[in-house]
Parts: sequence; C-alpha cells; structure tokens
Amino acid sequence: MTRPERSDCGTPADDAGFTLIELLVVVGVIGVIGAIAIPSLMRARINADEGSAIATLRAVNSAQASYVGTAGNGGYAVLLATLATPCPTTSQAFLSPDLAIDPAIKAGYRVTLAAATGSVAGPPDCNATPTRTGFYSTAVPLDAGVSGHRAFASTAEGTIYVDSGGVAPTEAAIAAKVATPIR
Repeated sequence: MTRPERSDCGTPADDAGFTLIELLVVVGVIGVIGAIAIPSLMRARINADEGSAIATLRAVNSAQASYVGTAGNGGYAVLLATLATPCPTTSQAFLSPDLAIDPAIKAGYRVTLAAATGSVAGPPDCNATPTRTGFYSTAVPLDAGVSGHRAFASTAEGTIYVDSGGVAPTEAAIAAKVATPIR
C-alpha cells in the first residue's frame, strides 16, 4: 500500500482548489460591493439623463430663437420635425436629426413640442409651414424613477422649468409664475 505524496503544507498533492467556505465568502463580498455600487450607478445614470433632457430643451429653445428670426418670419415652429427641416436655400436645419420626430425619445426622456395655449397663427415659414406666436416644449421621463425623477418644460420666453414629481410643469403654472425654474 502506497501513501499519497504530501506537498510542503502537509496536505495530499492532488487536493488543490478552494473550499466551499472560501467560495461563499468571495461571493458574499462581491454581493456586498454590488449592493453598494448599484444604487450609486443608478443615481449617476438618472442625473445624466436629466442633464441630457435639460440640454435638449436648451437646444430646442436655441433652435426656436434662430427659427423665429430667420425662417419663421416672426413665428415659432410647433413640431420638432419643422425645426429639423432646413429651408430650401440652405442644407442646415435648426435642430439635430435625432430630434426630427414628434415626440422624440432621447436619453430616457420623451421630448415634445406644441403650440402654446392661446397662441395664434403666425406667418408661414420658408417651407410654407404654418407657425404660431408661441410654443410649449416638454421633456418627461419615460419611466419615472428609472430614467429620471424630474420633468421639464419651456415656453417662448426661454426659461426651463422643473417639476420633481415627474410631470412637466403646465403652461398655466409657468404663466402664473408658480413653476420652479431650473438653476
């Protein structure tokens, strides 16, 4: 009868690997690290999506300012697609192609553009598209709490307003100066 050879540690040489307890400890440590990191990553993603929504409304406001002074003949576009369509004399649109549909989905937010309540018809633009004397744009999270907590809105005055409940500030709240502007 032969004895198994022993390694320097005093254990049989063919007994290599990790014990079940060692593996469970490693899995537990990974679980704790994941439990700490995932909420931070979710908050970072929500903050990034909200920042993107604010930047998108700023881009819409800037596009409207350019549009009203050049192509709109003093009137505002009421569709994102109108702002993404260049005049016949140029190839440059007022808004990027990723916002060329109504409503547009960008970074977990639904972005809309519409005529402002109480606005009246304006002159046709360079493409013979009807314009209005005011607009109302919104950015609302697709899944409140996952893609964002806050919703945003803006009007022809150019200020972006925020609502922490996930519903865009209404035109009435903006007009009454009870909506909260972003800082």
